[in-house]
Amino acid sequence: MALGTRKQPLYDQLVDILSEKIEHECVAGDMLPSERELSERYGLSRTTVRLALQELESLGLVIRQHGRGTFVSDRSVQATNLTQSYSFTEQMRELGRNPKTTILEFAEMEEDRNLAEHMGVRLGEKLFKIKRLRSADDVPMMVERSYLPLRKFITLKRPLLEQKPLYEIIEHDYQEEIRVAEEEFFASIARPADAHLLDIGEGAPVLDLVRTTYNMRNEIVEYTLSVARADQFKYKVYHYRNN
Repeated sequence: MALGTRKQPLYDQLVDILSEKIEHECVAGDMLPSERELSERYGLSRTTVRLALQELESLGLVIRQHGRGTFVSDRSVQATNLTQSYSFTEQMRELGRNPKTTILEFAEMEEDRNLAEHMGVRLGEKLFKIKRLRSADDVPMMVERSYLPLRKFITLKRPLLEQKPLYEIIEHDYQEEIRVAEEEFFASIARPADAHLLDIGEGAPVLDLVRTTYNMRNEIVEYTLSVARADQFKYKVYHYRNN
């Protein structure tokens, strides 16, 4: 079946055809034909097919896994309520999923100008940097880079991070009661290193999240930069009217 009889761009025509097939003929996890197969079937160049698959990925209809193929995404993923919870572990458990955290890096470092500004401390102050891969049901979901002021957690060791959620450590092991965690998020695209860890294609849609956590004395005890797979997260925010 060749395309091209309409004025609509060829890749856009293919997006429409594949979207309809996904909607009516596929279920979550089904594998789509390869780029070569789609190219031959519809008489299109590989570049045009690739553009169409990228568009389907940006729409959240498919997941592209490097070296494996393109799969229909699960659009029944439940929404995460940003106003209620700031713990990935708690969020996933509430959704009935099995959370897992892999520590990729745990190191001391000095504040650079950017971190010093965001954490409200002196330039050059010591920090702990913690890089983690967060998964649910063995699906990579999020890469987190967290920064903690070393002076507050000076005895912190990697084995403890591998045993407990970070917020449990902050509150129970170091008695830093959390008052509030501010979080903002915005759409972005996956950079190469994060794409590899999240098992998605470079340039795939992601959510960048920035979280700043304060204790009861209004001191910053955690600053985290996260990259989350857009196909695995839907966010829900409630707005209440004041009577």
